[in-house]
Amino acid sequence: MSTQVEGVYPRIYDCIARIPAGKVATYGQIAKLVDASGPRQVGYALSSTPPGLDLPWHRVINAKGEISPRADGDPDSEQHRRLLAEGVMPNQHGRINLEQYRWLPCYDDFPDEAGDEAFWFNQPGVG
Repeated sequence: MSTQVEGVYPRIYDCIARIPAGKVATYGQIAKLVDASGPRQVGYALSSTPPGLDLPWHRVINAKGEISPRADGDPDSEQHRRLLAEGVMPNQHGRINLEQYRWLPCYDDFPDEAGDEAFWFNQPGVG
């Protein structure tokens, strides 16, 4: 594993752990927050989550507001079930309204970075 991956995966996991119940974040939003190379790196990190790490992985969706298909091409029904249990309701087309359910991180969510203007500059969905 490269040094970059060793450095970014823990940041990805830490960020995902902060997403509150009833909210979602996109792969791209997480990538931007942790300075990952892009949304795919977030997906790779999730697929490589160490055993025993309790992450709310189901709260990460794609930029269209959809549950990304798995290797077999089907959306993850477990992810769908967990989101519904938290009150995240997709529309009739199966999309989650990002205006309604997107996590808007605030300074309290990232206390170590609260004073870091570079961290907050141009963050998507930061409120």
